[in-house]
Amino acid sequence: MPRRHALGLISASTLLGWPASGALAQFRVEVTGVGLTRFPFSAVNFRGNDAASENIAAIVRADLERSGQFVAVPPLSGALDETSRPDLAPWRERGADSLLTGSVTRLADGRFDVRFRLWDVVRAQDLGGMSHPSTPNNLRLAAHKIADYVYEKITGEKGVFSTRIAYVTKAGSTHRLWVADADGENAQAAFTSNEPIISPSWAPNGAQLAYVSFEKRKAEIVSHEVATGRRRVLASFRGSNSAPAWSPDGKTVVAALTLSGNAQLYAIDANGGEPRRLTQSGSGSIDTEPVFSADGKQIYFVSDRGGSPQIYRMPAQGGNAQRVTFTGNYNISPALSPDGRWLAFISRINGAFRLHVMELSSGTVTALTDTSGDESPSFAPNSRMIIYATRDKGGDALMTTTVDGRIKTRLAGAQGDIREPEWGPFLR
Repeated sequence: MPRRHALGLISASTLLGWPASGALAQFRVEVTGVGLTRFPFSAVNFRGNDAASENIAAIVRADLERSGQFVAVPPLSGALDETSRPDLAPWRERGADSLLTGSVTRLADGRFDVRFRLWDVVRAQDLGGMSHPSTPNNLRLAAHKIADYVYEKITGEKGVFSTRIAYVTKAGSTHRLWVADADGENAQAAFTSNEPIISPSWAPNGAQLAYVSFEKRKAEIVSHEVATGRRRVLASFRGSNSAPAWSPDGKTVVAALTLSGNAQLYAIDANGGEPRRLTQSGSGSIDTEPVFSADGKQIYFVSDRGGSPQIYRMPAQGGNAQRVTFTGNYNISPALSPDGRWLAFISRINGAFRLHVMELSSGTVTALTDTSGDESPSFAPNSRMIIYATRDKGGDALMTTTVDGRIKTRLAGAQGDIREPEWGPFLR
């Protein structure tokens, strides 16, 4: 069985077997693989950065390299900031296509003003810049926003570096729900419990997380406001309440409930109310792990109605379900890309649980990993990368991969059981 048990069968015993571990250290970033196209860029150290606790240019460089689409060119010596008009010829000779300059200035109120400017080295063009006033605790966010700006200017697509991820850890008998930057740094414990916490799911506004909590010795679905810590119960019906998924408009949560005896999918109003049953699989069959398509018109989910766990698709209001996965006899944990092109899932191949991706228009399936304990894929909001949990080098790890599998990044804590990552939406 995978670490996240098949079909999301929710019971405390599912998670109590995790081995104990110590406190999490900060994450390291290890990038492996080579993409087909990488943009050479350079970022000089920002003037005045010594007065700040974070190295802005270094964070931007790490963000861009982790995407697999950029390669850093070592900067030339000399001081440059956002007001400089640099001679770009030496940068062209060094092979850089773009150049980032900037400054960090401490303001009278204790905040910092982080400014930057981006240059097209090849065309000798000013690509613009911005100012990001920041508290000392939010300097990393300012750097991530700069990386987003650079990424969008160069690639034409939105960057995801200022988004957040959620994941769950267990250390001894302590379970924690964490919220961190997209690079795994700046992790903050959103909720701590002596009972399991599973299946975190971001609301589309990025302000709330739904998850399953066993704190009352019963599987309940809780909505948690990340900024305030305010919590409310979304589902505490008879039996088990599991596998929550938000609709794209944030008005509905679909979950697996056992009101009929076996787990079936139900729609629940996010503001409360009675659940409405969506699936009608036969006695003994289990339907679980729902996920909405980006347009909100369809729900993909896992069912063993055909004898083995497979992924199915049905209208969001319920109705006839169509089987989607046919490669292999065990496919679980569907995740849909926001652009509607890709379905990521975990498939058991010769006893190994590996991350796969299907191009929905053609049905073509590609294995993205060669590891054996992958689980819980989740797409970045720009559909370019997937975060997942796995076992790597003898321990648990968070990984990201590009959709083609060419570039993989390990967000590896020194210690800790790390489970069920969920990539949050773009900040609003």
